[in-house]
Amino acid sequence: MKTWTIQRTLVLVMAGLLGGAMQAKEGMWIPTLLDVIEGDMQALGLKLTAEDIYSINQSSLKDAVVHFNGGCTAEMVSSEGLLLTNHHCGYGQIQQHSSVENDLLANGFWAMTRAEELPNPNLTCTFIDRIEDVTRRLARACVGLSGEERDKKMKEEMAAIVLEATEGKGLEGKVVAFDFGNSHFLITSRVFRDVRLVGAPPSAVGKFGGDTDNWVWPRHTGDFSVFRIYADANNAPADFAQDNVPYVPKHHFPVNVDGVKDGDFTMVFGFPGRTEQYLTSDAVEHVIDRLNPMRISMRDQGLAVINAARASSDALRIAYAAKQSGVANAWKKWKGQNRGLTELHALDKKRAMELRLNQATGTTVIKDIAALNAQYFPFLEARALFIEWLYYGPEIFNYAHSFSGLVQGGLSEEERTSLIERLRADEPGFRRDYDAGVDAQMMGRLVTEYLKWIRPEMEPEGLREEVAKAGGGEAWADKMFGKSVFDNADAMDKLLANGSAKAWSKLEKDPAYRWVEQMRGHYFSTVAPEYGRLRSEIEQASGLYTKALRRAFPKEVFPVDANSTLRLTYGKVEGSAPYDGMQYNPLSTANGILQKYIPEDPDFDMPLRLVELLEQKSYGDYANEDGELVVCFTGSNHTTGGNSGSPALDASGNLVGINFDRSWESTMSDILFDDTRCRNIMVDMRYVLWVMDVYAGAGHLVREMTLVRQD
Repeated sequence: MKTWTIQRTLVLVMAGLLGGAMQAKEGMWIPTLLDVIEGDMQALGLKLTAEDIYSINQSSLKDAVVHFNGGCTAEMVSSEGLLLTNHHCGYGQIQQHSSVENDLLANGFWAMTRAEELPNPNLTCTFIDRIEDVTRRLARACVGLSGEERDKKMKEEMAAIVLEATEGKGLEGKVVAFDFGNSHFLITSRVFRDVRLVGAPPSAVGKFGGDTDNWVWPRHTGDFSVFRIYADANNAPADFAQDNVPYVPKHHFPVNVDGVKDGDFTMVFGFPGRTEQYLTSDAVEHVIDRLNPMRISMRDQGLAVINAARASSDALRIAYAAKQSGVANAWKKWKGQNRGLTELHALDKKRAMELRLNQATGTTVIKDIAALNAQYFPFLEARALFIEWLYYGPEIFNYAHSFSGLVQGGLSEEERTSLIERLRADEPGFRRDYDAGVDAQMMGRLVTEYLKWIRPEMEPEGLREEVAKAGGGEAWADKMFGKSVFDNADAMDKLLANGSAKAWSKLEKDPAYRWVEQMRGHYFSTVAPEYGRLRSEIEQASGLYTKALRRAFPKEVFPVDANSTLRLTYGKVEGSAPYDGMQYNPLSTANGILQKYIPEDPDFDMPLRLVELLEQKSYGDYANEDGELVVCFTGSNHTTGGNSGSPALDASGNLVGINFDRSWESTMSDILFDDTRCRNIMVDMRYVLWVMDVYAGAGHLVREMTLVRQD
């Protein structure tokens, strides 16, 4: 059978674009293949070539795009290693440097000298070296093979490809599947590990609007933070060292201080996480009716506890800041996603497409996927509930599990010593952001909600009975915390200082340890294997589904799903009218900050100095032609999670904004994109520069950048 590569796919996609089947702004494009859509982008206003955007032979825009800590995107803005990302992407680092006495979250932080920049252990910044299609090579290596034999050969060939590309070159590499395995690309990269915090506005700026405005337009959020990458004397990646020097990137983005206006061409270049545009109708129905409601309900319970705790004291406000942000973000997204999928009749559209495909080809692939989904959904739900409880719930479970190597024994003396040293080093950080009372409340609420949703055949043995015997979830949690030592800082300090093999073995009966190990054992023995097997089979069937779609309808656009690899999306600055009688303008200004300002409100309070500057219209050199300070803008760029912090670029490749969100009406775009209402939200670079320069007095950072004006 002929192999359909991504190149062939995009040729057909381009035919659809030229035929006017859909708007060009849908889709996240692989940068090595931009020559296929170069003409369309230029017709919309782009002044560059595909080679200017992505090149392996000369510096290009891709050399200024950074994968920030594996989950966000950032961009280089100076020749001295300075980078920008979102405030919420750097939030964990800002929190770690904060205390009640030195509250960077509340007050902001600006390093006035290089010596004041703050190191961040474990923070990484990754630059893409090259992306190369290896589909044909893998196919040739696996000719005549099937099943386990084929899988083994595929892994061996991937390892060989990576070794050839990286050995002795200071590179890291991986082979990544695209389009459900229909194509594979080698991606090589350089990973920098000395990344220092340079600046961050107060959370009242960086998170202005809080949960109230999250996923909502209009926004007035200065969602940015500033870091610097350091390298060794040869400009190569290095671990943190005092004698490291600022990294000199191959390219950094000039900043267009004239900004944008309605209708301008825009590009967003970054690392979108995951889209699911090829879920079949039964899977979308499951998302709407079952999966999202259960995840939302679990987070309802956790947020109720966290929000109450944060309102009770400054210490808890800081300790649970990053956790609250992480829990609330997806919680609100899922709510908007369900609403959008319902309002746009996603099920009807999916079913109509499936009917068209069946009529055109007679394929059984949709029925095959539905049969697999019927088996898969219980395991998907069990996995989702496991994640919600163990990773977004009480901290004591994962903390207790970190001692499993000591409890179970079997470690060499060297391994045991190393583990104890690591646990001892991590202990102060854990205790600083931990409160046993808050944790116990979360445990009680979440176990109750977990038992409400989990299917009986997926329950860990004995959990429901033990909770009922204790008198309910809250009583069960109180009993657990009353008997556990893991929530006791003094007891754990003594154990870590003087613990013997006998002392560690006693922890096996600790209720927190016993239940986390039982939960994990149940998940990894019963849920995870079947989840993985069925997901793999669904992936393979989905690859057949996308092939069938493209073969049956060659003039229509079927973009390749995002998979955390570097992608470019393009569109323009534009507003939307998602509901009757509603019109969203594409730009928001500082006037909106003052209109929303509510002193002492947790979401809408502002530093008095900033309020005074805005009231006086002290905009410096950063006002637009109407004399207004633009804060944020929306565009028709197709984005998703992972695009947070991505550079928003103008037609000449200059930085005009930093992507940070989507409108609530757009959150279904991971599954169903609608170009009339899907809008990404970006903080305007003029506001970023104004906060740095006029408000914070950190003009030296602005002067480090390359500032340009429009032609």
